[in-house]
Amino acid sequence: MKATRFTGIEDARARTGQEIGVSDWIPIEQERVDAFGQITGDQQWIHVDVERAKRESPFGGPIVHGYLTLSLLAKFALECIDVEGVKLAVNYGLNRVRFPSPVKVGSRVRGRFVLGAVDDIPGGVQVVWQTVVEIEGGDRPACVAEMVTRWYV
Repeated sequence: MKATRFTGIEDARARTGQEIGVSDWIPIEQERVDAFGQITGDQQWIHVDVERAKRESPFGGPIVHGYLTLSLLAKFALECIDVEGVKLAVNYGLNRVRFPSPVKVGSRVRGRFVLGAVDDIPGGVQVVWQTVVEIEGGDRPACVAEMVTRWYV
């Protein structure tokens, strides 16, 4: 996926309401899930104990941490969004985060971005993205969230 390039803030404003990009699919393998569990301390068996998850989980095997799925928005955004004329872009937060469907380990996911709003703030703008993490072959998304970034000029 080639990133959508904004030539500046006014270009972004003009695209409010438009789909900006869809990332490439990436697989989420058990090694990534285990590493995330180690780093965050979330060692819940449904994520990291493959054999037990196969036996006891209602999903038939281990599932990806919701927060791991959510954290992939950073990677997907870098694939999809590029802006000129900005000195600094920072993550400001998230709104309305939901995990409608679990991601089974071994599945492939991708991010989809719609530009929701561009509002002035001191020194720049606050940009709200309507984001969806999709599961390949799935009928429901893994994650939906408003991602809020700030661009300083």
